[in-house]
Amino acid sequence: MIYRECGVFKPTYAKDMAIFPIPLDRWGIGVILFVAFIVVPVFPSGLWDKILPWSKDYCLSSIFVLFLIYSLATLGLNLLTGYAGQLSLGHAAFMAVGAYAGYNLSARLEWLPLPLVFLGAGLVTAAVGLLFGIPSLRIKGFYLAVATLAAQFTIEWVIAHVSWISGGSVLGTIDTPPMKILGRSIDTPLEKYLLTLFVVVVLTIFAKNIVRSKIGRAWMSIRDMDVASEIIGVSQFRYKLLAFAVSSFYAGVAGALIAFCYLGSVQINEFELLLSFWILGMCIIGGMGSILGSFLGAGFIVLLPIFINQVVRMTSGVMPSDFLSNLELMIFGGMIIFFLIVEPFGLARLWMTIKDKLRLWPFPY
Repeated sequence: MIYRECGVFKPTYAKDMAIFPIPLDRWGIGVILFVAFIVVPVFPSGLWDKILPWSKDYCLSSIFVLFLIYSLATLGLNLLTGYAGQLSLGHAAFMAVGAYAGYNLSARLEWLPLPLVFLGAGLVTAAVGLLFGIPSLRIKGFYLAVATLAAQFTIEWVIAHVSWISGGSVLGTIDTPPMKILGRSIDTPLEKYLLTLFVVVVLTIFAKNIVRSKIGRAWMSIRDMDVASEIIGVSQFRYKLLAFAVSSFYAGVAGALIAFCYLGSVQINEFELLLSFWILGMCIIGGMGSILGSFLGAGFIVLLPIFINQVVRMTSGVMPSDFLSNLELMIFGGMIIFFLIVEPFGLARLWMTIKDKLRLWPFPY
């Protein structure tokens, strides 16, 4: 049987189930990975400084790494909220669990390889996510959001006051141990960028596969109509808890990456409630239920402060200082309202529309 989708014929089931069935997607992903892994590392720093107003090391450590980490955290929340339909307002707290779990594993088990530190941080966070995901079996909607909000405050308090985890509330910041892989130190901005990029690519491929599997279809059935999905045999207990576990795993790895590759330290103040709202906003702006949307939303939020700083420089002395200081929050809130009203599926939907038109150009529908 020949299957047709948007002008692309797929003669076999294997081709239809490919991760990137459309040639435009394959070429696009290939170009992006080539630029990220090859072009960016070998690009001369001197030429970089002439093209951009920021140095290469600054872009790698303060923009690219942060974008990748936020993308991973947003992807985790998107699996839970966008695909499984379970709203969470405590995602930043799970990132904090991953950050402190990664620190304790690295500091207390010095023989543990760095990849296993990140894996262990994710698994510890997944266990915590399972615990706080239990209320989702009985409540949903607004009440579930309040339950996850309680998890945010509970986890923050436990981390800050249990000395075995963080040294107690008096000790605010702890430096992370040096990173090493196969005896090689990971300490330069480029090395941290490549490490973060590799982790994000691996987990993104895993997420892309899981949403195409039986698990992903079960999540989407729960999201669309949980009563009907239960009637046809989808276990609410199994798949809701699995969604919380997988989402928390991604948050934990993202938290560990923030601690080791971005901040170089762990501090509970970096994982407050506002970060949970930011990540939820990234999901909404990028597109709920879209892996691409997680990256688009994170990119928008990371680039937003840079854009605002340029506006502040150009309008210095023209606009009131109190207006400029709150411009970032106003734009962020306005964009959320805009996408909820005009395009609920976010930037990912806009890109899909553009891609469909490009794929069929110059022929009309």
